[in-house]
Amino acid sequence: MSITDRDTHCREIITKAVCGKGRKFSQVTHTVTPPHSPSSILGAWVINHEYEAVKSSDGVEVVGTYDINIWYSYDRNKKTEVAKETVSYVELIPLSYVDPKHRASTVEVAAVATQDPNCVEANVSSSGNGVVIRVEREFQVEMIAETKVCVLVCEGGCDDLGDKDADFDGGDEGDFEDLDPDLLDDEVN
Repeated sequence: MSITDRDTHCREIITKAVCGKGRKFSQVTHTVTPPHSPSSILGAWVINHEYEAVKSSDGVEVVGTYDINIWYSYDRNKKTEVAKETVSYVELIPLSYVDPKHRASTVEVAAVATQDPNCVEANVSSSGNGVVIRVEREFQVEMIAETKVCVLVCEGGCDDLGDKDADFDGGDEGDFEDLDPDLLDDEVN
């Protein structure tokens, strides 16, 4: 037996949901000036990354800091030292999807560093006084807010269905018997 139109109706409910998403990969260049003119770079790394997400009119801003550590030699490669500099940044991440029905007054944002800041290249600057490093980073952001969702409501509730079947498309077209099993993926994650 099918559920008839008079047994059901739709209702709008308000729920919290992901109403916007965005992702951004970026490369930035920083110049660190150590106390001594470097002869060569022995290592460079990024540590102590901290950040938070803030809603902006154009998307989500990720505001954060990290420390750049550069191990370098100086005095014609006779001595070594580590130079440290804290870098502040603001990364604007546009939202590629936004639910137009979300309630703006309920917006919360969250960010995840899908790739923490990472030094990919470090060189002595052309002036010979500093070190130029290239850092890669990537963030994924979500905007969470209240929004309206339309749901199908059964008059008697879920327990009232008894042995009734819900038939939403009205027919038996689209059965899975006609599927070609050779088209299915062998590997399922």
